[in-house]
Amino acid sequence: MSKRILTIIVFLSIFIAVGSISPVLASSQLEVTIDPNSNLAIAKMTYQRSLNIDYSDGGNLAETMNGKISKIVFSADASNPTVQSLMGKLNSYMLSKGSQAVVTNLVLEYKTVMTGRATSMSVDYSVILRPTVENFVIKAGSGNTPTLVDTDWRGFGALGPVVINTPIYGNVEINLPISSFEQFTPALALSLKSSDAAELVNTRIMDGDEIKGQPLGNWHFLFDPTGIQVDASQHGLSEAISGSVVSSFTMGESSLREGQIREQVHESSFNSDKTYRITSFESSGNASIDVIGFANRDVLGTSEIFGVTPTPPEGYASTSSGEFPAFILYGMAGMAAIGGAGIYFMSQRKLKREGTNLVQTGIDPTQLTGVQTSAGSGGYQTVRGEAQVKGLEDYNQHRSYYDEEKPQVEEKSEDKSASTRGALPKGFKPKK
Repeated sequence: MSKRILTIIVFLSIFIAVGSISPVLASSQLEVTIDPNSNLAIAKMTYQRSLNIDYSDGGNLAETMNGKISKIVFSADASNPTVQSLMGKLNSYMLSKGSQAVVTNLVLEYKTVMTGRATSMSVDYSVILRPTVENFVIKAGSGNTPTLVDTDWRGFGALGPVVINTPIYGNVEINLPISSFEQFTPALALSLKSSDAAELVNTRIMDGDEIKGQPLGNWHFLFDPTGIQVDASQHGLSEAISGSVVSSFTMGESSLREGQIREQVHESSFNSDKTYRITSFESSGNASIDVIGFANRDVLGTSEIFGVTPTPPEGYASTSSGEFPAFILYGMAGMAAIGGAGIYFMSQRKLKREGTNLVQTGIDPTQLTGVQTSAGSGGYQTVRGEAQVKGLEDYNQHRSYYDEEKPQVEEKSEDKSASTRGALPKGFKPKK
């Protein structure tokens, strides 16, 4: 009994520990393919956030914002001096995280939409960065000597205001949520900045710390040798991957290692003509890193790195031809067949054993007797009945509904008058 209690306590402790993990305020999604041979990678980082203000109890916001829609949408590249300034902020941030990698080119996509409804309003933010990252190779390898790849830059972001000059909207600040309120609703922006919600609307959008904060050892690893097959092009692989194996690392799934991954929700309030509630919504951070070659996770000093070789170690999930071992597939099929045969054999043994040792476990049919349960209905007798154990006629659970006393339908009879007249002979016709 004590062992069972101890097991229950251990499982409960695990669930409590997982449920108590506090997620980091961030919403970033990284997609990147790293080619150690070229020392160049084109990444995509998406930052998203939504703010919602509830005015279901009425107020000036309900009157002024209902049906109002405002938005800013633009894109820019490194030919824009303000985008170059953003590149400098990204490089400074990566350097502060211990990375030697640098952003040499950048394409920016920005969108913010303010939507007013009958009971609430929302502001949605989306910042997409497509940087070209270089100089992440720490040490080039050859043969069985792995190439060391810097990964500390993976959670890049920017601190403070980021102003981008646009031909349509002029100067637009893209990193702080309060900037959209200043652009669309200046009076509301003043109320937010002077309230408890000031921290909420001044929390930077370009924040990838959740990706950097998750150790690579907790990421899911998948090795794909498809690229080295002769017919790899039939699988839709790009030319950059063709002829090479690929190592994929992903994060963003809830597990005991990674903790509980869930949407980030933060609330606050502010006063204008009345008190309103504001809520911030963000999805959890996630990332996908594909490395051309076979990548091992390692640590160099205080930094996490990949050790990349062109091919996997001998015997690692591949044959000399680079194909998935056929014996594994046939072995799995054979194990399934053996399992099915084993189940059949055990069921047959059980059936034979029961056939020679059959024991009556129910009521002996010879001890049952039939009991009528239906009286006459409309002058006709039905054949309904039930089985009852002999000697248990007073057993109430076996009483039938039809045993109850019920008034019977009497057959309707007509009085027949006595007649002294006999029957008329056949063919009789009265005389005229």
